[in-house]
Amino acid sequence: MGGLRHVNDGAVSAAHGLDQVTGGISVTSLVNDEAALGELARAAGFRGRPADLIDFLEGVNAAPAACDPDRWLALLPVDLPAAVIADLARLKADVGAPRPDGDPPPDARIQALRAELARRELTGFVIPRADEHQGENLPARSERLRWLTGFSGSAGLAVVLADSAAIFVDGRYTLQVASEVDTDCFVVKHLVDDPHSDWVKANLPHGGRLGYDPWLQTVSWVEKLRRVAEEIGGDLVPVEDNPVDAIWASQPARPLAPVVPHDIVYAGRTSWDKRHALGDEMAGRGVDAAVITAAESIAWLLNIRGGDVPHTPLALCMALLAADGHVELFVDHRKLVPGLDRHLGNEVTALAPDSFGPSLDALGAEGKAVQADAACVSAWVFDRLHRAGATVRRETDPCTLPKARKNATELDGARKAHIRDGAAMCRFLAWLSDAASQGSLQESETAERLLAFRAEHPLFRGASFETISAAGPNAAIVHYRVRPETDRRLAPGTLYLVDSGAQYLDGTTDLTRTIAIGPVAAEMRRRFTLVLKGHIALATARFPRGTTGSQLDTLARQFLWAAGLDFDHGTGHGVGSYLCVHEGPHRISRAPNTVALEPGMILSNEPGYYKADSYGIRLENLIAVIPCPSLPEAERPMLAFETLTLVPFDRTLIDAAQLSGDEIAWFDAYHGRVRETLTPLVDEATALWLAAATRPLVSRAPEPVA
Repeated sequence: MGGLRHVNDGAVSAAHGLDQVTGGISVTSLVNDEAALGELARAAGFRGRPADLIDFLEGVNAAPAACDPDRWLALLPVDLPAAVIADLARLKADVGAPRPDGDPPPDARIQALRAELARRELTGFVIPRADEHQGENLPARSERLRWLTGFSGSAGLAVVLADSAAIFVDGRYTLQVASEVDTDCFVVKHLVDDPHSDWVKANLPHGGRLGYDPWLQTVSWVEKLRRVAEEIGGDLVPVEDNPVDAIWASQPARPLAPVVPHDIVYAGRTSWDKRHALGDEMAGRGVDAAVITAAESIAWLLNIRGGDVPHTPLALCMALLAADGHVELFVDHRKLVPGLDRHLGNEVTALAPDSFGPSLDALGAEGKAVQADAACVSAWVFDRLHRAGATVRRETDPCTLPKARKNATELDGARKAHIRDGAAMCRFLAWLSDAASQGSLQESETAERLLAFRAEHPLFRGASFETISAAGPNAAIVHYRVRPETDRRLAPGTLYLVDSGAQYLDGTTDLTRTIAIGPVAAEMRRRFTLVLKGHIALATARFPRGTTGSQLDTLARQFLWAAGLDFDHGTGHGVGSYLCVHEGPHRISRAPNTVALEPGMILSNEPGYYKADSYGIRLENLIAVIPCPSLPEAERPMLAFETLTLVPFDRTLIDAAQLSGDEIAWFDAYHGRVRETLTPLVDEATALWLAAATRPLVSRAPEPVA
């Protein structure tokens, strides 16, 4: 594999990638004068081809909004006159203007899909919330499940048959799905407890042909569903041109956001070092190449960041890592900023996305042993490799575990990010303590104010997920998102839950606090304290090397369980370094997990409690796995957690009588650290609020240890 080939001849490629056709948006204004449009295309470096210019601007508009609204200009020639840039901006606005789109109305979309399936002689079709990269955050064009059903959660799947349909979501979305989806059209099922495979087995007729998009499903999923279909005399059928796309006339284009270097001052390790370390390990196992389709893995491996999906700085692309450390990067060249070739070096070759399939074919023709992760690489890739004759090794994405083990630079960046984030949060909470007392605050206004405080820092690059700003009963919806029709007032006597995070160049944050709006019921305080006790138990855990998060999960639930209570979500997820706020392979959850916790891993610690239609409580800090401080009688290497988040808990919600002396000591020490670290970074009014918010609880002597 040779060096990066990025020919900048003043033209912009119209490659659409992955052997699929990009949708488009018709422009109804500023394009009526064909001669003027051609001149603009020529002046902007598009060789006078208006279609290429329109394609480019559609892709720019399909990328999510960024802190810098002018970031797209980095993809244009650097010497464009100001007048040309102004004309391009006006044309960009026209391309993105609302228009009649030809889509079926929401209540008719399922019938339109059924008509399309009948035309293709399919009995049904599976619609996952997924893209070709199996990422959590999707580009707008991949939100097929949301477009079809209305469900906006981050995990779900629908199956549509000729005369029935079902949508499957996990416990986080039980309340949300009921408010977003027409239950006359879709039966609502639990994604885990009542899986879609069982529903298909019960509802797919004998001889039925159930279609799926092989780009959107993993090979593990295909093998399982194929067995289910065959058991009932049916057939699972790959469909490469997705039928949802055929009826979605206004489907956005593939996003075009700049792909930029991630500086070594934040990454802490060169791409060359990462590539060659992984390549050497692959060679030792007899693997010639690894297929990497997870955008976050490619971002980590090559030290690049992008902006193709919301809240996470990812560039959607594919890669092949060779055992000699060379990489073929399959990416739309229109996204590559000038100078990126120097950053990547001569061992990275940038190819058009539609070269991905032929490159897989070449590996097969040469009889190569190719590694691919069956849990996250699409079935399309496995099918292509098998047809080409490659020896396919089902092994984990080689980047996943090294990416999770943060190096010293990344850990230092995480600490700095949490300090500045804590200062912004304290300014917000100080403002909230005053503004909420007036009784007029709305959830939406509160979320916007928090974002504004964070955005003041120059390293801020956006929210790490859409803020959960939930008042009263809305807080009982675990992944609630405020919308105009649900926007509630922060009313006295209720709880307000705010779960939010930020992306900074040196780290990713995620925290949750639950705040009392005026005096609240004793039950709320009791259950808040039970959640806090579980949070402290996990934060103070000591555990031997080799321990998994599943083995620690009970620590956070024990006090709720003792009261007959629980919560229906994991206790902790991994967090990336200016990457995904939800990162694997490690987690803290009741679900079985064989990945041992290792030094450098960052996780959340977020037990909660939710009373439907009443209130919700969640207390979340991020924690890093570290070697355990010296234990005099330790007989084996031990690990512990360092709490990274620095934000006060609401003292008014704590029933100190429920806490042990050791728990009070931890709480007061944590608040003391918060106060000492953040006071120099905030204004005088916030400092006064912080001093009051972190004053010690009523102390008592520690209880004797048995």
